Amino acid sequence: MKGEPLSSVLEQAVETPMVGKSVITLDDLSIRQIQELLHKAQYIDSHRKEVAHTCDGRVLATLFYEPSTRTRLSFETAMLRLGGKVIGFAGAQLASVTKGETISDTLKTVSNYVDVVAIRHPKEGAALVASRAASVPVINAGDGGHMHPTQTLADLATMQSRFGRVNNLTVGLCGDLTFGRTVHSLIETLCRFGNVNFVLISPDELKTPQYVLDRINATDSCSYTEVKDLVSVIGDLDVLYMTRVQKERFFNEDDYLRLRDTYILDEAKMAYAKKDMAVLHPLPRVNEIAVEVDDDPRAAYFEQVKNGMLMRMALESSVVGDELPGYEPLESKEVAA
Repeated sequence: MKGEPLSSVLEQAVETPMVGKSVITLDDLSIRQIQELLHKAQYIDSHRKEVAHTCDGRVLATLFYEPSTRTRLSFETAMLRLGGKVIGFAGAQLASVTKGETISDTLKTVSNYVDVVAIRHPKEGAALVASRAASVPVINAGDGGHMHPTQTLADLATMQSRFGRVNNLTVGLCGDLTFGRTVHSLIETLCRFGNVNFVLISPDELKTPQYVLDRINATDSCSYTEVKDLVSVIGDLDVLYMTRVQKERFFNEDDYLRLRDTYILDEAKMAYAKKDMAVLHPLPRVNEIAVEVDDDPRAAYFEQVKNGMLMRMALESSVVGDELPGYEPLESKEVAA
């Protein structure tokens, strides 16, 4: 029913405590739990020393079956800053998968060593398979073109930091909207908060999948328009979410080369944007944002990196059940008010 997206799923999410929870998509968390994580991340940022021993004795496994620099280092740094330790691998060639071991068996084994797992895998659904096999919480660090929930948490934290809210905004998403898992996660989560106008900017070959459009249509307070020209809409945007055209998602290199340079954000285009528009990007970039934009105060993509680490600190400590010293939960503050 339009206007009532996944209500039963959300009600179930509210009833499930964070401790011991796997996070495969953000639908695994209630809106209140996401707001709590945003609040915890803000607390962590201003209380670095106080939280430095929150996860003493804990061990995180980072199982990365495809290349990653930022996401893997962010997960690992998050646990290290909380006082825990990290084991893992980066690249399937370093794992027993080369000997024929299944993901399930790997997770059943690793669960004996660690308290929480972060997994990245090129195949959609791999993180869900991992979570069902593991006896400890599993966090999806990206599975194929599907979902990337902790990147979305970083995006939300950056929007919250810039605007004091994550809804009542016009959000433009530009570039690869077909294969960009970060785009899909962000749209679906913003629909749950409601009151967002999406502007989807891409060539025909990289348009938003129908299942994501269906999610927007299922939410009365959200709407979308699809356009091909960035300059024609940039002045309407509060947030511009740029993405790279991902070579690893293409079967045909000629198609990749043809579409790679479709949208490039530079100073000339920024001149048409609002003075307080925020430019986000999940990184890494290739050339879709000119380096000259980095010095513009509206560039928020390196701020996103810090926010990603803070949100992963909040998430990792929550799923293993370690309380942040001195932290007052959001709900108790609201009750007190």
